[in-house]
Amino acid sequence: MLHNFYVPAGGDIPDPALIQNSSTKLRFLDEMKACEPLHPRGDDRHILVGDLNVAPHENDVWSHKQLLKVVSHTPIECEKLLAAQTHGEWVDVARARIPLSEKVYTWWSYRAADWTLADRGRRLDHIWVSRALKDGVSDFRITKDARAGNGRPTTCR
Repeated sequence: MLHNFYVPAGGDIPDPALIQNSSTKLRFLDEMKACEPLHPRGDDRHILVGDLNVAPHENDVWSHKQLLKVVSHTPIECEKLLAAQTHGEWVDVARARIPLSEKVYTWWSYRAADWTLADRGRRLDHIWVSRALKDGVSDFRITKDARAGNGRPTTCR
C-alpha cells in the first residue's frame, strides 16, 4: 500500500495560539499517529512518501540552533512527527542509510538566489517503509541537481 502525504506547512509563526495554520499542522500530525491504516504490522508492505514539512533531527536542517523557533523544526513538530513514525513502526529510509551525524536536505528555499553556495537546506521530504520492506530498499539518494528544475530531489528504489 502506498500512502502519499502532504502535511500542511504550518505558516510562518510557530505558535498555534497566534496562527491557525500551526494548529492545523499539529492536529494533522496527531491524526497521522492515530490513523490505524498508517500502522503496518508484520508482513504488511507499506510505503509512506511525501512532503511532511518537518525536519525532525538536528542534522536535517542547516542550523539546528537557529531553526528551533522556525516552523518545520520546532521541538513540538519534531516530537509529533517522530511519534507518528514510531507508533507506525515506520523505517525512515534516509536515516536508515545516512547516519544521524550527517547533514541531509531535500529542500532549499526558492527565495535564496545563492542556494547552492549557502546550502541552507532542510529535510522536509520523507520516504518511510514498513519493516517488511526495509530490506528490499536497494538504493536511496538525494539528487540535489533536481532542485534547479521542477520536481523533488528525493528518490528511492
